[in-house]
Amino acid sequence: MLDIKLLRDDPDLLAKNLEDRRAGVFDDVPVGSPGWAKASVSRLAELDASWRAALAALEDTRRRQNDNSEAMRAVAKLPKEQQLAARTPLVEEGKVLRDAERIGAAAVEAAERTRDESWRRLPNLTHPEVPGGTSDDDHRLITTWGAPRDFAAEGFTARDHVAIAEELDLVDFAAGAKVVGNKFYYLKNEAVLLDMALQRYALDVARRHGFTIHTTPDLARADILVGLGFNPRGDSTQVYSIANSDLCLVGTAEITLGGMLADEILEEARLPLLVAGLSHCFRTEAGAAGRDTKGLYRVHQFTKVELFAFTVGELAVSEAMHARFLAIEEEIFRSLELPYRVLDMCSGDLGGPAYRKFDIEAWMPGRGGYGEVTSTSNCTDYQARRLRIRYRPSDGDEKTGAKSKPRLVHMLNGTAISTARGIVALLENHQQKDGSVGVPTVLRPYLGLDRIGPR
Repeated sequence: MLDIKLLRDDPDLLAKNLEDRRAGVFDDVPVGSPGWAKASVSRLAELDASWRAALAALEDTRRRQNDNSEAMRAVAKLPKEQQLAARTPLVEEGKVLRDAERIGAAAVEAAERTRDESWRRLPNLTHPEVPGGTSDDDHRLITTWGAPRDFAAEGFTARDHVAIAEELDLVDFAAGAKVVGNKFYYLKNEAVLLDMALQRYALDVARRHGFTIHTTPDLARADILVGLGFNPRGDSTQVYSIANSDLCLVGTAEITLGGMLADEILEEARLPLLVAGLSHCFRTEAGAAGRDTKGLYRVHQFTKVELFAFTVGELAVSEAMHARFLAIEEEIFRSLELPYRVLDMCSGDLGGPAYRKFDIEAWMPGRGGYGEVTSTSNCTDYQARRLRIRYRPSDGDEKTGAKSKPRLVHMLNGTAISTARGIVALLENHQQKDGSVGVPTVLRPYLGLDRIGPR
């Protein structure tokens, strides 16, 4: 959630940001309609003005209550024969003011709730270097690594991961669909070991880079999801909700890692705080269609190792951490010997909390193109404001001993490995002419194999 001061101090910035990100606020002000961005910000300003007016009225009522109390105390000092006559109108006024205070407090709460429900729908601000646009063609290419193999020169035609997995008896999609539904699956044989090898390797990389590793719950309360910018309810949600509870299955350990410190104030000396989480991930993938849904690429359940950081609330610091996250992700995919490219994602493709997002796309021979395998986002203080995660700067007043006022942390996330997509890229890039699949050197100690052979 953004600082509400932006609405009062720079509404034009908010309107421009809505336009750049093609983000809507009100259902009856559709994105792209004439003047929709400015109209949305204007309505937000009206809601804020209503809250401020209700608050001013409540504060005036409370001021009058204080005056009434002062007057009652003055009456108590009068001679007893004068007190009754003087107290009676004050008592009646006090009753009226108590009713007014109760009604006014309810009005303030309702106005604030109405404003904040809409205010939360605004996305984060956008890094000035983020490319504008809404399509895949608008992302900015940062770098590429590795060259796609020329399978024709090696004397065979590359197959996609589904064909490879079926031939090597690694995945059972039919059983998954029968037991659970489409886009669920069973990993089998060496694929189980490969999945676990990717998990362990990513966790070891995270530990080497100073992250405290965790296995996290697969569930979280809906208010934690909302705090992190996820929509746990509604037709467009990607979240599975648990009936008769306020719990949801998590789509990423970003949720459980980010929620760990909700409502806490950290000492600055603890920052940056680096944590990594291994979790199952569940996504409805509502509306997903096309070639990206084939096989393991877009599924309803997978396993992921997530990186997460809490830093001091300074852009220079969180941007440096963002670059560090990207370097770790690149390290992992280089060591897996997978050709990839890094993209600076365009404004229209950023998630609501992200100030900036980098994607790594691995080359996937089965599709003859690149496919996303990981991403990392700097969410600045957007999530911290909702979750009330703060830190106390160490530069207090040395003379008086007064402590500095707490500030919001910056929060960042990045995927070390999503095992389903990792398996896709590994099977397709390391397939061999004899039908086997080579195992990258870094995974061999974990897997206990240097290749997955044909049966």
